Amino acid sequence: MTEFEYWWLLGFPLFFGLGWMAARIDIRHLLRESRALPSSYFKGLNFLLNEQPDKAIEAFIEVVKVDPETIELHFALGSLFRRRGEYDRAIRMHQNLLERADLGADQKAAALAELGEDYLKAGILDRAEEVFQKLEKSSFASKAKTHLVEIYEQEKDWSRAIEMARRLAAEAGEPRTRDEAQYLCELAASEAAQSRPELARRHLEAALEANRKCVRASLQLGDLERNAGNLDKAIEYWKRIESQNPAYLALVAQRLLEAYRELGRADEGLTLLAGYLERYPSLDLLDTVFQQTLETQGHEAAYKLVRDELRRNPTLLGLDRLLEAQIIAAADPDRRRDLELIRNLVHSQTRRLARYRCENCGFKARQFYWHCPACGGWETYPPRRSEEFDLTP
Repeated sequence: MTEFEYWWLLGFPLFFGLGWMAARIDIRHLLRESRALPSSYFKGLNFLLNEQPDKAIEAFIEVVKVDPETIELHFALGSLFRRRGEYDRAIRMHQNLLERADLGADQKAAALAELGEDYLKAGILDRAEEVFQKLEKSSFASKAKTHLVEIYEQEKDWSRAIEMARRLAAEAGEPRTRDEAQYLCELAASEAAQSRPELARRHLEAALEANRKCVRASLQLGDLERNAGNLDKAIEYWKRIESQNPAYLALVAQRLLEAYRELGRADEGLTLLAGYLERYPSLDLLDTVFQQTLETQGHEAAYKLVRDELRRNPTLLGLDRLLEAQIIAAADPDRRRDLELIRNLVHSQTRRLARYRCENCGFKARQFYWHCPACGGWETYPPRRSEEFDLTP
């Protein structure tokens, strides 16, 4: 045992010497490579370190002109141009790469993928589609199909979007039922707009088969029945939303009230919505129930309703409605003016907070969207106003 340990110690100088020689070889190799690089390359790096990206880009372009072998630099510059919104330069950079005879198969596929993204960002959808279709059998196939879905969404070609989404789901083993159901709802909306309710109904039923919790399909089916004069059936579809996602009941509250009113059962409709409000507090539901209570039962009942709701869920919109009821009831002109002044101040704040907000990108809008206009996400807008996230305890 002792003899072995001595030999092991004698090996240290040998290992040290070999390591020193390897380091010398690596350093010499690095020096030779650095001398081979054009001076513009180091100028570009220096500009980047000094936070001068425009000058850095020009320096790197000089490198590409002097040494066309710098393939990775071509890729980096092309991506940088695209991020800066200089799509023409990005396209030229990636097209130049594709024209090179010495480009390997993997590098060619990568260049095609980059070129497709250039066209997509520039809004040249037909060329982007053509490029991504060429990549369907490459290592970039999944990414290409995802971009093809995005293109079909922008073109509103919902049938092809459905087909591609299904292919992606089959290959990845991940369901895309939410998106597929939304595409079917879009098809249904198009058919309904062209007075083809039966085709619209088929698409909506298919949407519910794809995603049984698709609130939008139930909402649109109710609209179809209402337009056909089948109010009881419309109400049945809209009431289904409670079992799908009760937060969305606020979107059909006014529809339900109008349907019950046309059937001569306005009180039943108000009772139904008041029950929803108690179980699923919502600013939009509160507003609908308040206005209907004020119209049918008077300011005292409306005041009591909003006072009780304000105690449960203190919000500025609730306060705004409380002040409205008090203003109507105020007999003294001076008191009415004071209340109006307070309500105007509160109202200016509620207008700012009464917006929907995308959970994915944070984009705010007064209108509710199923498809975020900023990030393109589906069902990323909760049907709740900003105040309900920002101020409600």
